[in-house]
Amino acid sequence: MSRYGPRIAALARRAERDRAALEAGEAAADSERAREYLREGAGQAIWCYVEARTGGRLVAFSEAEFAAIERAMNDWLECYARCHGVELEAEFTVRQAAELLLETRNVVDTAQLLTGVPERRNRSARASR
Repeated sequence: MSRYGPRIAALARRAERDRAALEAGEAAADSERAREYLREGAGQAIWCYVEARTGGRLVAFSEAEFAAIERAMNDWLECYARCHGVELEAEFTVRQAAELLLETRNVVDTAQLLTGVPERRNRSARASR
């Protein structure tokens, strides 16, 4: 287990609870909740991976840690999409998400680029309004 093991385990447990609550209808599905799933969930999981890969010394995750952080991130991305009325089965890699986060510097943009939710509007259509 890496030094990130306890943090990853906590993220994974929280992601499972959030997903179960949303599926059971215990959590409101709205745009503010969607952003919360990103800021407090997926973004935290992605950033944990970034820290482990860029913190001066490469930290190797165990297979179980890697699977847990990726599953947690994908659970939160599914919750995010569901808050926008979209059902999807997220299977993104945490590396792919980390690269986008470092490029965009914004977890909402990262989620939108990964999931396509909400659908991006055509710029020319917006300009003609």
